[in-house]
Amino acid sequence: MDIHNFFLMLFLILVVARIMGEVFARMGVPSVLGELFAGILLGASGLGIIEVNDVLKVLAEIGIILLLFEVGLETDLRRLKEAGTKSLAVALFGAVFPFVFSLLAARYLFGLSLEVSLFIGGTLTATSIGITMRVLRDIHKEQTNIAQIVIGAAVIDDILGVIILVFIYDYAVKQELSIFNTVSVTAYIALFFILAPILANLFSHLVRKFDKHKRVPGFIPTIIISLILLFSYLSHFIGAPEILGAFAAGIALSRRFFLPFGLGLKKDDVFVEKVRSAMTPIIQLFTPIFFVMVGLSMNLRVIDFTSIHFWYMASVFLLIAVVGKYLGAFLITQKCAHNNMLIGISMIPRGEVGLIFAEIGRLNGVLENEVYAVLIFVIIVTTIIPPFLLKWLFKYECA
Repeated sequence: MDIHNFFLMLFLILVVARIMGEVFARMGVPSVLGELFAGILLGASGLGIIEVNDVLKVLAEIGIILLLFEVGLETDLRRLKEAGTKSLAVALFGAVFPFVFSLLAARYLFGLSLEVSLFIGGTLTATSIGITMRVLRDIHKEQTNIAQIVIGAAVIDDILGVIILVFIYDYAVKQELSIFNTVSVTAYIALFFILAPILANLFSHLVRKFDKHKRVPGFIPTIIISLILLFSYLSHFIGAPEILGAFAAGIALSRRFFLPFGLGLKKDDVFVEKVRSAMTPIIQLFTPIFFVMVGLSMNLRVIDFTSIHFWYMASVFLLIAVVGKYLGAFLITQKCAHNNMLIGISMIPRGEVGLIFAEIGRLNGVLENEVYAVLIFVIIVTTIIPPFLLKWLFKYECA
């Protein structure tokens, strides 16, 4: 890739994302949708100026990693613990319902093969925590009990999604179900969850100690980003399956393990504020790249809007995708049903996680054009509509 062309692409991404984010914000629409629209405008769906490439993927992964680090830094540990069982209930229903019902619909309603049906089920299992948390942050609701439940549920949901993907991929490639691989990945992830908080607290103490004695400026952003990247590597090394590789490491697994590190830092409010001040400009630089990349990956041109069969299939899977996440929120007790509704809608976006599932299916020849187009349509609708609803419905949240 020509380095000069890359500079031009990056220039367009940053400037158009900033302009569209500002325009959407002034219209009363979440700015994240402006950044998504910037990607759609610049990508294959619009002007076709920018194509997704490996370098942009890396920058986008850094963006989502930094965004989730910020979420972890601002997460209330007590509330997150209190939300534990509620998050688990929301996550399990939100993963099992879409997977089972979309698999059954694909297999018996549309007569698709078992491997295609499995990939469709896996794709609709996903939840994009990045999309939802950015919206909650934009409307200043990231500290609410609802946000804590959503964070916990989305973390569990995505881990379940990765385990399901390992299971499905083995079947699609080897034509056999490897229980051993699935159990191994599950055990590695569980082990990392046990060790991560211990390592996180150790690192946070060391960072605070060395910060008091530093002589060279720029210590905090350098060491924090270094540690974030180290955690990203470790989560991939210990928990992520090889089949995902660089394509999904920063998104499908690594990002969620920065919560323990952020929580470890929370013990020192002064130092947390120093970290936040140093990291905010870097986060604001990289995060829009991620959301633009989500938009770039959404190719509307593959969708045949004139096909009746397409609309029939898309309607069925869209209904399953929405209902599966929405109903799970009503398994838990909230101050009012409106808050349950907010949790349910927060879990609907598929975003980049759904795109990863669909893309892996397409690249391995499992998903044909029509099925792939249906999934892209469902992912786009479930990613774009919820932010509008959340911004409006949070005005009526039960305090």
